[in-house]
Amino acid sequence: NSWLTLRTHLSLIAMIILFGVFIRYDEESDTHWVETKAHDNITSDIENDFYFRYPSFQDVHVMIFVGFGFLMTFLKRYSFGAVGFNFLIASFGLQWALLMQGWFHSLDPQTGKIFIGVESLINADFCVAGCLIAYGAVLGKVSPVQLLVMTLFGVTLFAVEEYIILNLLHARDAGGSMVIHTFGGYYGLTISWVLYRPNLHQSKRMQGSVYHSDIFAMIGTLFLWMFWPSFNSAITDHGDGQHRAVINTYLCLASTVLTTVAISSFSQKTGKLDMVHIQNSTLAGGVALGTAAEFMISPYGALIVGFLCGIISTMGYIFISPFLEKTLKIQDTCGIHNLHAMPGVIGGIVGAITAAAASESVYGKQGLINTFDFTGDFKDRTVLTQGGYQAAGMCVSIVFGVAGGAIVGSILKLPIWGDPADENCFDDEVYWEHPSHSGVQQPHDPQAARPVSPFSMLCLTISQN
Repeated sequence: NSWLTLRTHLSLIAMIILFGVFIRYDEESDTHWVETKAHDNITSDIENDFYFRYPSFQDVHVMIFVGFGFLMTFLKRYSFGAVGFNFLIASFGLQWALLMQGWFHSLDPQTGKIFIGVESLINADFCVAGCLIAYGAVLGKVSPVQLLVMTLFGVTLFAVEEYIILNLLHARDAGGSMVIHTFGGYYGLTISWVLYRPNLHQSKRMQGSVYHSDIFAMIGTLFLWMFWPSFNSAITDHGDGQHRAVINTYLCLASTVLTTVAISSFSQKTGKLDMVHIQNSTLAGGVALGTAAEFMISPYGALIVGFLCGIISTMGYIFISPFLEKTLKIQDTCGIHNLHAMPGVIGGIVGAITAAAASESVYGKQGLINTFDFTGDFKDRTVLTQGGYQAAGMCVSIVFGVAGGAIVGSILKLPIWGDPADENCFDDEVYWEHPSHSGVQQPHDPQAARPVSPFSMLCLTISQN
């Protein structure tokens, strides 16, 4: 606890100093917006990017803090840690992400300042999402200090791989299949592999769920499922690109639900559904369509992607997760390999194929330029070349996830972070005051909290007799 207190205070002081030195409002959030409007002949405040982006930002923000947080509450005794530590690392991560992404993407060379607006907030949330995905692999097995360290390095790695994929390779990845999900998935899995616990069976009694914990996790699923179209379209171009991304994601998610239910039922001898599959695999389509969401994949193509992801993700929980734990020694608490890593790779492949197959007859000449941003240094790039760079982007995300996870995992393995013992994993009582075990009576009825006088006790005894 002293480590956590020191670490959070030092982080906050560092953020205040760095924000004071580097971070400033951009022209659309600064008081000089009035002058900007007059200079650019803008007649209404409705042209401010805030009014285009804020609805999407709100949806993404809910996904980060409510969706991811509640999705991980399935463990019977780790709900505080799931939601609370999600809250902690997301709040820390978004501050560091604004700085890291700002240094790579929006640092003004003349002033040396980072100018932020509502789109910067969306990108910071995206960056944090990669770290929350990685948290799912080590849920219940690490200390909050380890999570902060994991987030510090995770955000840094994310900013670098994002710059390489989106700026240097010029790959398109609006919904983050590669940049967010593939990186976050393999980053978390590799850390879990390095932190392998051979005696984790000592906490086996805590690893399962109960009825109410699964209900809470399902709340997270529904929030994520409903807002995923916003996630995949939040930073796409205004107009047809954003519109198309919402439609494609909407259809893909619906298709995934049907397939997941069918495969889950088919996999059980009794024909019953497994709540783990419904909570997780139903979301895989949103992950897999992230890269190609703004492309002309067509409505039926979106349904096909969702159909395939429902099968692959559900089968992953049935067959691949046990294999990873027994053979590769990867203890994946939330099954992020099946929800994020595999679907993220599928998304990268779908994006590469769709880009390479793009044609002027389908997109139109200007449509191709707008969709793939064939301007400036990339104005002569062909769609086949773009497809190749899309595939290269997927490889970069895997390399950064695995290599970065191995390095960070080695750091987290040092015996200085206060991680729980094998027999105390998946238990909130290690790091949280627990109401039912604190030794203090927690009265819910106001009358029950009042002291009972001897006279009242005598009257009660007489009445009972």
